[in-house]
Amino acid sequence: MIAMIDTLIKELDTEMTEAETEEKLAQEEYEELMADSAEKRAADTKSLADKESQKGDLEAELVTLGDDHKATIKELMATEKYIGNLHGECDWLLQYFDVRKEARTGEIDALGKAKAVLNGADFSLVQTRSTKFLMRA
Repeated sequence: MIAMIDTLIKELDTEMTEAETEEKLAQEEYEELMADSAEKRAADTKSLADKESQKGDLEAELVTLGDDHKATIKELMATEKYIGNLHGECDWLLQYFDVRKEARTGEIDALGKAKAVLNGADFSLVQTRSTKFLMRA
């Protein structure tokens, strides 16, 4: 009976030693898990802060690019309006080129005759044709 009690005591001591060892190992694993979790939380917090900062920078850049886009669109519209005005002027010049050329030829002829009159020529009996000049406003 004493041998049996001694065996029980020995088994109990062995079980208690195993339980203490398992508890120490579990405590070490828990502390390691907590340390890893704290590091991960710190890294995630830093990553989140970096991403929020990057998001803010990108939003500011988006606003700037939007303003630049609006300014470019306005400039494009002004350029197109200017080109339209130039096109109208060029169309007018092309449309009335022959008339203006004829008028200029008439002016040159008239200046030549005026020079000749000033030099002593007499054109009093010569009939000249009348030309209407188209003046551009």
